[in-house]
Amino acid sequence: MSRADDLPEAPPGDVPEDSATSALSALSARRTLLKGALAGGVLAASSAIPGVSGTAHAATAPAGAPCATAPYVNPLVRNRADPHIHRHTDGRYYFTATAPEYDRIILRRSRTIRGIATADESVIWRKHETGAMGAHIWAPEIHHIDGKWYVYFASAPAEAIWDIRIWVLENANRDPFTGTWVERGQLKTAWETFSLDATTFTHRGSRYLAWAQHEPGMDNNTAVWLSKMADPLTLTGPQIRLTTPEFDWERIGYRVNEGPSFIKRNGRIFMSYSASATDYHYCMGLLTIDARADLMDPANWTKSPTPVFTSNDTTKQYGPGHNCFTVAEDGRTDVLVYHARQYKEIVGDPLNDPNRHTRVQKLGWNTDGTPDFGVPVADTETVTQTGSQTGTQVGSLLESGS
Repeated sequence: MSRADDLPEAPPGDVPEDSATSALSALSARRTLLKGALAGGVLAASSAIPGVSGTAHAATAPAGAPCATAPYVNPLVRNRADPHIHRHTDGRYYFTATAPEYDRIILRRSRTIRGIATADESVIWRKHETGAMGAHIWAPEIHHIDGKWYVYFASAPAEAIWDIRIWVLENANRDPFTGTWVERGQLKTAWETFSLDATTFTHRGSRYLAWAQHEPGMDNNTAVWLSKMADPLTLTGPQIRLTTPEFDWERIGYRVNEGPSFIKRNGRIFMSYSASATDYHYCMGLLTIDARADLMDPANWTKSPTPVFTSNDTTKQYGPGHNCFTVAEDGRTDVLVYHARQYKEIVGDPLNDPNRHTRVQKLGWNTDGTPDFGVPVADTETVTQTGSQTGTQVGSLLESGS
């Protein structure tokens, strides 16, 4: 599952969407693994299964599955920014991201995170030649809600390319690669202003949408907002501002807070977000709230005064951000998904530079229960058959298993 869909460690009685399907899948997996374990004389230890409330457990990943703690090959996918990975109840990882041409929405899937690198890529939707949804197709996210697939993305009219708003696609087929994607229109917020980077999650039986938007009269580009949802297409109730650029590190080049993503651990909910211009100054901040508190009260959220994930000259990764969270194949190890560039200096507008690559690494946890993002890891180096280094490994050598 993507941590953006159903937050882990849900309180008792908080049943995520598709929980019945998840429970059946977990039971089936348990039976299959128990048979194999008994045949081999070994019983695997159990681990939490995504998509099921925090008290539900099932067996670990099948024998032969990649070790969750093994280093990933980075970049995972080249020239794909704003990455989003959703781990579905079918056990597959569904990947989408921004293509540098800003003209289409792509989708991949794999039974492993590493396999996304070599999985076939399908174009599930293309921009319009004129009118709405005709330019700047940005930051798609794929979610499975109430038995249907949804893609939230940003776009602008072909004739007004900076009038960017949030739009939604819907697919009722079990297989998002073969079903029909229907345009469900613009997701309306309180103002008709620049808005993007929508993500959705459930907590204590309520569905929420978080997104970035410019508030009229505010001295910023975008702040991050939160609202409850009446359904996957409609906001309901108040819309609250969670964070606006206030620290110097959030206001370099542009005054930006955007790209929210959520993960729940240790009795708290954490919201990461990205800040500043999309060059090497791009970085990530963090908000925290007690999981028992009212998410719709801004006073309950605490903001870190310093960034939690930044460019690193040692590993030579620059502008890390627009992340999401997922979980490894063992169902326990948290994984950070983000994009970054391999060089610091950019000629021209950073938005015209295509080399933001999707990257993944293990997300650590501090002794106080807060996430430890560490630093963006260096590119993976490989060794040829003759033993000499060939430089950066691009993509995974594993089968996608899709």
